[in-house]
Order: sequence, then structure tokens, then C-alpha cells
Amino acid sequence: MAIKIFNTLTRKKEEFKPMKEKKVKMFVCGPTVYDYSHIGHAKTYVQFDVIVKYLRCKGFDVFYLQNITDIDDKIIQRANEQGIEPKKLAEKFEQDYYKDMLALGVDSVNKYARATDFIAAIIKQVQTLIDKKFAYEIEDGIYYNLSKFAEYGKLSGRKILDAEDAVTRIDDSVGKKNKGDFCLWKKSKPDEPKWSSPWFDGGRPGWHIEDTAITESFFGPQYDMHGGSRDLIFPHHEAEIAQMEAASGKKPLVRYWLHTGFLNVGGKKMAKSIGNFVTIRDALKDYDAKTLRFFYISTHYRSPIDFSKESLDKTKNSLERLNEFLRKTKGGKDNYDSKLIETTKEKFFKAMDNDFDTPTALAVIFDFVREVNKAGGGRRAYQFLKEVDKIFCILTDEEVELTDEIEKLVKQREQARKANDWQTADEIRSKLKGMGIVLEDTDKGIRWKKIKK
Repeated sequence: MAIKIFNTLTRKKEEFKPMKEKKVKMFVCGPTVYDYSHIGHAKTYVQFDVIVKYLRCKGFDVFYLQNITDIDDKIIQRANEQGIEPKKLAEKFEQDYYKDMLALGVDSVNKYARATDFIAAIIKQVQTLIDKKFAYEIEDGIYYNLSKFAEYGKLSGRKILDAEDAVTRIDDSVGKKNKGDFCLWKKSKPDEPKWSSPWFDGGRPGWHIEDTAITESFFGPQYDMHGGSRDLIFPHHEAEIAQMEAASGKKPLVRYWLHTGFLNVGGKKMAKSIGNFVTIRDALKDYDAKTLRFFYISTHYRSPIDFSKESLDKTKNSLERLNEFLRKTKGGKDNYDSKLIETTKEKFFKAMDNDFDTPTALAVIFDFVREVNKAGGGRRAYQFLKEVDKIFCILTDEEVELTDEIEKLVKQREQARKANDWQTADEIRSKLKGMGIVLEDTDKGIRWKKIKK
């Protein structure tokens, strides 16, 4: 069965046909590294990680490219607040981002490309737009002239800002020819990072131009897939289209545009000002990475999701049921209808081929688990789930072997709890976590599991 993808550009599902047979060129907007990445980033990058792994499972040769915005107004402002060089700040949070992705099991990216490594390509693309009369120079920089690109707005269906847009980088220079014109190359202020250019002594790239300069360097003027969160559709992705299609004279820039839905926290948009901002590293203190991955793929990538303790606890319990099933079937006998696995596979791949419908695919898996449980398990069921998990990366079948030391600590903690000595109980729990053992207090007593230290 062919894979069908909802294309933001055409607003409909289309059969996936790469430009060159099974070779896929894919780009996803990466982070601006001025702070720790948050759970909204995690949603987007985990969901695209699953999409890429599924495409590879289906035999596609995917080159997955992601940019790193390491020069930007946000970086400069945060660096000034902390009294350090913007480059040092960006380097720190870039490395922290890689650590977060590694912790989440996001390992499908072939290449991370820093904006500052592509200054020459950016300058070349800006000059091309100037030569083709799509850009103009004013006192504070080089701007894109939107009146010259008639198709601006074809991705979003509009040409003006909306409440959900990423508006923090809108350029408000009074010298612009049109309200929506955006900066391609900014004149640097004193003490800001700067690079020489053909236009003025010191400057730096605008936000939008780095992506098209990077993708053109790797993929040329056209490629297969572009992904990102839906708040980037306007104006960021519209700007990418306007830049590259004007510079190259070829369209479309991208065949398939994919956008992930928003993440809210406790029913509200995540924001530091209201105290519901959660970084990836903080989330990983309360929930293991596989629980977070399972939580994200339990919702379709295009749908919004609400991050709450209740929903995460429910996810955790559901995942544990799958893990218990996996451990039980590891050495069991196949006492069920042999056709069950084949029909389950068909349903699973049918769901995933339908715009990567992970919630339906997971429902198929849980139906399968219920049927196999009636028959008492089986090795083939175990092998099937392990095959599926190469895509999802959520399951754990390790048996926990408690050493005498760990078992003694578990008993000591239970004694402390019974004596209402909560400080000692918490200290022992933290010590066990450092040893790779997480305790769970349930109605049926203490349960434990092994984690990576």
C-alpha cells in the first residue's frame, strides 16, 4: 500500500512520491539555541523521528537534515543578559539540545547544520535575490520585497499575521517598502556578532534565509519533505518559499509540507509568565524517555496535545502493560491463530501508511495484545512487537535483577515509610534512582524497574 501524507501546501492527503524513487530529502526546522529545549520541541522532534524511522522501515533512503540557529536576536539578548559572548551561549545550548535528543531516543537525524557555518551560502543567496530585484537595501539591512512575489501566502492561505504565529522575529523597520517585508541580512549594532558582506561593513543573517541557504547547499533548489511545528507556517515557511522559488526560478521548493500540532500544559499555552513552562530535562526527572515518546505518539502528529500529570500517568500505566506483555511473551509458546500476526501487521501498516496515524497503529497493537493474552503469549508476538519498536522506540523487556544491596535499600525505605520518616524514604529513593532503580508505590505494594543511569 502506498503511503499517503497530508500536505499543508495542497491541504489534502497525497500519495508519497519522492523526486528520485526511494531517495528522500527531508528538512525539519531545528531550535534556536538560546535556552534549554522544552517539551513542545520534544513533541515535534519525537514525532518526526518516528516518521523518518517508519519511512526507512518501508525501504526509503532518507537523508534527514536539521538546522541549528546559532545566531539570532534572541541569542544576542540572552547573552547580553548573562554577560557572555553570544557564540559561547549558543554553543552551550546546542550541546544541551543534542543531549536532550539523545535522552529521548531521537537519533534519526543525518546532519545538524549550524547557521554560522553557512554564511557564504547565505550571502550568495541574498545577492541573487538583489540581482533578481526581489530584495532591496535600506539603512538597517537587506529586505525581501513581498510585492515582487505574487504567490506569497500559498502555504498558509493568508498574508497577514494570526494569533498562533511565531511573531517574535517580525522585522519592524520603518524604511520597509511593504509591511510584511522581512530582513535577509541585518546590519549589526556595535558589539554584536558580524560578518563582512558586499553591502556594508558588518552584518548577520536574518532568520528565514539561513534555512534556504542550508537546504540549497545540501539538496539544491527543490526537495521532498519539510517539517516543523504549525506556528512556523506563517511567516517563516512562507518566507522560505518566497526566497528559494524567487532565487531559483523553480517551484515548488518542497513537495510535501508536514506540520505538527501544538502542545499545551494543563490546558493552557506553555509560557514562563504563567509558570507552566517545562523543559525536556525537567520532564525527564519525572518520566522516563520512553514514557514521553509513547505520550507523544499516542496523538496524531498534526493534532494538539495537552501535557498534564494525569495524562502522563495514564500513558505510563499503558506502556507498562505493553512491557509486561513483552516480557511475558519472550519465552512463551504460540498458542493462538497464526494468522493473527499477519492480520495485525496489515492493520498496523495500513494505519501508518495513512499519514503516519500512530494512535490507530497503537490501538491495533493493544487489540493484538488482548487477543494473544487470551491464548497465553508466544515468541512470535514478542518478535513482532520488537519489530514495531524499531519505529516507536518505546518498549523495555529487560528483566530487573536486584542485588542484595538494592533489595536491602528497598526494605529500609519501606520501613521508613511505615514509620512516617519521609525524609529518609526520599533519600533512599534518590539513592536507588542513582543506581538505576526507580520505585513506584502502588495499591498492590512497591514495584520497581530498571532505568539507564
